[in-house]
Amino acid sequence: MAEAERIIGTPDTPDGAGAEPEQSASPVSGPDGQESAGERPRGRRRIAVLFAVAVFAYALDLISKMIVVAKLEHHAPIELIGDWLKFEAIRNAGAAFGVGEAFTVIFTVIAATVIVVIARLARKLYSTPWAIALGLLLGGALGNLTDRIFRSPGVFEGAVVDFIAPKHFAVFNLADSAIVCGGILIVLLSFRGLDPDGTVHKD
Repeated sequence: MAEAERIIGTPDTPDGAGAEPEQSASPVSGPDGQESAGERPRGRRRIAVLFAVAVFAYALDLISKMIVVAKLEHHAPIELIGDWLKFEAIRNAGAAFGVGEAFTVIFTVIAATVIVVIARLARKLYSTPWAIALGLLLGGALGNLTDRIFRSPGVFEGAVVDFIAPKHFAVFNLADSAIVCGGILIVLLSFRGLDPDGTVHKD
């Protein structure tokens, strides 16, 4: 946890020499040492974006799984583009895309840890693109963690509902998609040199 906080940095001390702020990344302090009123709302808006994206991704995943369990499970797959893309309900005890089915409890713990880390670091977030990326990760992790906790065969060992089945590829769900999209966005932001605290590093 401490290492994750070191990597993301804080608005007061941007990581790396030569960093220049995308906007004013450091809170402005007055004579009494308090942050300026203008800086606090800006940070809160980023937090609001993060949790709004997370709630949207989580709700979309939850609703889609409820529909799949009610209408598609124990029924023939629905072909969308021939056999290239179809909806087919399966229960996955492993990680995303069916990896590591023997380690369900471990993946549950990892998902819970990711959620705690993101929630704890949210107060240090001053970048809207990073807020969107972390929101996608948070919503996806919550979606699959809900399955791990509440679905059979038991608490923390539940099988995740997957239903998107491309040809020659693993079956996945919307939570997996949110996690992958969030991860890709984080990689792109890192290549651009944009830090979560809003500073931009130029090589």
